[in-house]
Amino acid sequence: MQSFFYDRATDPAHALRLGQQAGARFLGGGTNLLDLVKGDVEHPMRLVDLTRIGLDQLSETANGAVRIRALARNSDVANHPLIRQRYPLLSQALLSGASAQLRNMATMGGNLMQRTRCPYFTDTAFDMCNKRMPGSGCGALEGFNRTHAILGASQACIAVNPSDMNVALAALDAVITVSSPHGERAIPIGQFHRLPGDAPQADTVLLPGEMITAIDLPASPFARHASYLKVRDRASYAFALVSVGALLDIGNGVVRGARIALGGVAHKPWRVPAAEAALVGSALSDATAQRAAALLTAGAVGLKDNQFKIALVQRAIVRALRQAEGTV
Repeated sequence: MQSFFYDRATDPAHALRLGQQAGARFLGGGTNLLDLVKGDVEHPMRLVDLTRIGLDQLSETANGAVRIRALARNSDVANHPLIRQRYPLLSQALLSGASAQLRNMATMGGNLMQRTRCPYFTDTAFDMCNKRMPGSGCGALEGFNRTHAILGASQACIAVNPSDMNVALAALDAVITVSSPHGERAIPIGQFHRLPGDAPQADTVLLPGEMITAIDLPASPFARHASYLKVRDRASYAFALVSVGALLDIGNGVVRGARIALGGVAHKPWRVPAAEAALVGSALSDATAQRAAALLTAGAVGLKDNQFKIALVQRAIVRALRQAEGTV
């Protein structure tokens, strides 16, 4: 691990000033970044500690939305009455991730920035990883790729986004507020994370020195029918092979609206609006859920070790939708 400077910011403005220095990285809970620093994967020149600047509140806004500040802890958000009542999908997703100890440390803004668990990225013994060393190649393409992407990948990278929270935020149409010395900008969650293309080293559209300050959840009609289904190799402390965040708005037995986001299958949470639209206007059935699953996975490409994920995620979509409906 290389040496670095450590600064403790005293307020958001101070944090932004410190974050403009060369090689600076913002530090929230540190549950991912510090592991990568110790593993010689990340090499910040300066860590800017944000834990004393506030920005850990959760509140309702005037228009009925909920604003979650970036430094709110995962465990606090998952158990907050507003989240449990109005956005149960987010609560379910947060509680399915990591351990209680890690959720007590991890922040919402940090979880947005969580990096892939692809072993070719996290283990520096492998000399081929375009995300860690651009231009070196992707070791997973011809290596062990059981947990890797089946959608949206490229020849440069087949890693997946590991976050459960991000899947729920995608389904909920969250909006991310980021700040810099030049002001604020709002980024819809669907535009926040990038597909790998030929530059997989950039996970998000954040610009150097920008700091996440809040996550806004719009008012939602989906509180009654929500399900987060996580399929993994063991029942706890494991990342998803595939996951599904399913939301339904049902009236008189008919689907009036739907949101479906997939995790563990791509570089970012995966949504296909046409799949959601296909559910609207009729009662949910296995046949309509299977049609949505086919649309969501159109174009999926399995590799030598993960071909099974295509059928697995299709079955998971059907099950998550029926769970959200309340029939299973």
